[in-house]
Amino acid sequence: MSQVQDCDVKKCRGRPKVFDREAALDKALTLFWTHGYEGTSLADLVAATGAKAPTLYAEFVNKEGLFRAAMERYVEKFSAWREAALGDDQLPVDRAIEAYFRATAACFTERDSPGGCFFICTSTALSAASAEIATMLQQQHQSQEHVLKDFLLARQQRGELSASVNIPALSRYLSCMLQGMSVRAREGVERDDLESIIDTLMAMWPTLTGLCHAKR
Repeated sequence: MSQVQDCDVKKCRGRPKVFDREAALDKALTLFWTHGYEGTSLADLVAATGAKAPTLYAEFVNKEGLFRAAMERYVEKFSAWREAALGDDQLPVDRAIEAYFRATAACFTERDSPGGCFFICTSTALSAASAEIATMLQQQHQSQEHVLKDFLLARQQRGELSASVNIPALSRYLSCMLQGMSVRAREGVERDDLESIIDTLMAMWPTLTGLCHAKR
């Protein structure tokens, strides 16, 4: 074969595909979010991402590593913009909470993503064999509650909430509301359904901050 023909053959073969990590993570995230950790097989991940198993192992080590990376991808794509309202010092405490919850409602009912919260949805059907995954998800649940707690404590220090308000109790209550909204969204309700829950929360806000007094 001549050198020219040899070059033509190489051109026809084309360049090997470059592994797109973010695209693969987005597809893996959707799979885990939809079917859970144990309900998603390596074969499912290979088929969805278009990457061969050795490529996934080289990048993420194992299925658990891929799940961890997908979890971080969820935080990057969804949690950060939801929490942006809590970092807006120009919003009074009640308006910031409302903005946070309405952003959450939009996230939970986003039509291009599975319904509900990734952390809550993937933690509901884990066996004892997935103890490390369960621990990771529990830490994320606690992290969400801590974000609310830190926000409320900061606003309490600014004088926007009474010093007698039991911030840990209020944070737990709000965290439970988020979990309930996730369940509703997973069941397929429309965003308006979650918005009505938030309307009720905001109507109750003065009462909540009045009732959640610190134990003496």
